[in-house]
Amino acid sequence: MTLTMATQRPIDTERDRRWQAVLQRDASADGSFVYAVLTTGVYCRPSCPSRLAKPENVSFHDRPQDAEAAGYRPCKRCAPNAPSADTPIAALVERACRIIEQADEPLGLLELAARVGLSPSYLHHRFKAVTGLTPRAYARAHQARRVREALNAPDGDVTRAIHGAGFRSSGRFYENADAMLGMTPTAYKGGGRDTTIRFAVGECSLGSVLVACSARGVCAILLGDDPAPLVRDLQDRFPRAELTAGEGDFEDWVAGVVGLIDDPALGTELPLDIRGTAFQQRVWQALREIPAGSTASYTEVAERIGSPTAVRAVARACAANPLAVAIPCHRVVRRDGDLSGYRWGVERKRALLEREADQPKGHDGEGVSK
Repeated sequence: MTLTMATQRPIDTERDRRWQAVLQRDASADGSFVYAVLTTGVYCRPSCPSRLAKPENVSFHDRPQDAEAAGYRPCKRCAPNAPSADTPIAALVERACRIIEQADEPLGLLELAARVGLSPSYLHHRFKAVTGLTPRAYARAHQARRVREALNAPDGDVTRAIHGAGFRSSGRFYENADAMLGMTPTAYKGGGRDTTIRFAVGECSLGSVLVACSARGVCAILLGDDPAPLVRDLQDRFPRAELTAGEGDFEDWVAGVVGLIDDPALGTELPLDIRGTAFQQRVWQALREIPAGSTASYTEVAERIGSPTAVRAVARACAANPLAVAIPCHRVVRRDGDLSGYRWGVERKRALLEREADQPKGHDGEGVSK
C-alpha cells in the first residue's frame, strides 16, 4: 500500500501541540492521537520510546485506523493499536458506554471499536466482562431507558418517544416493547392503565406476604411486617393499573408461595412473569439454578453468567428482584460468607437460609433434581 501524508511543513509540525507531546513522550496523550513516520512506515503512540523522527516526516492521526488507512503499520515496540498499559480497560469501556449513550442511533461494533481505538473482538469481550452486557445489549437497554423516561414525561408522546430513543422504525420498537416495558407503550405511559393485576396479602412464617399476578403469571412476591406498605409498593409499580383482589383459585397461588417459603425444597410450579433488563434476566436465571441449601457469592454469580467483573451489577440485580424466594436472591452472600443486605431484611434472609440448610440438597428453585 502506498504511504500518504498530507502536505505539512516542518514548522507546522513543530508548532503543533501534539508534536510537543511526542517530544516529551507524554503518556497522558496516549489514546488521543497517534503519529506516523513516513521514512519507517510505522505509526506510534505519543509515549513511544523509539528514536524521534524528523518533524518533516511526521503526520498526526486521530485514530490508529486512520493511520492504517494511510498505509502505515503499528509500531511493534509501543503497540499503538492496543490499549495503553496506563489506561484501565474500565476507562475505555466507560468511554464506549458514553459514545453509545450519545449516539443518535445504534452504532455497529466496528464503528464503536474504531471510536475507542480497540479491535472489535477485544472490545466485545472486555465490554461484556465489565458491564455484564454486550455493546448491542447495552445499547438496547439504554434505548429502553430513554423510552421509559420519555413516556414518563408529562407531555410524553409515544411516537416521539420511540424515534427520540433512536429506533429507526416503530415496527422495530414494537417487536421488543413487551420485553422492554412489560406492556404496551400506551399502557406504560398510563402507569399501567388498562392492565389488570390481581393480588392478595397473606401471612407466613416470615410475616406478611403479598402475591400479585398479571395475565402471564406471578409478577411480584413482596415480604414485610405489615400488609399496607406492601400494597403501596405494588401501587407505586403500577399507579394506574387496575388492582383487584384475587379470588377463587388465587388462594391456591398464595398457598403455593407460602409453601415455598416454609419448605423451599418443595419448589414451585407457579408460572412467573419475570420482567427485567437483559442483564437482570441473566442474573435471576443464575439465582434460580442455585440449589436450596446452597449459597453462592456475588463474585461466583458474576462468573457463572460470564461477566466476572460485574460483581456490583449482580448485587444491584439482586436488590431489584421483585419475586422474593421464587427468585432466590437470599442465596447470594458475600465471599466471606457474610449475609450482606437483603431487600426484605437480613433476618428474613438468615431465616430462609437456616431453613434451607435443614433440607436435603440437590434441588433447584423449581424442585427439579440436578
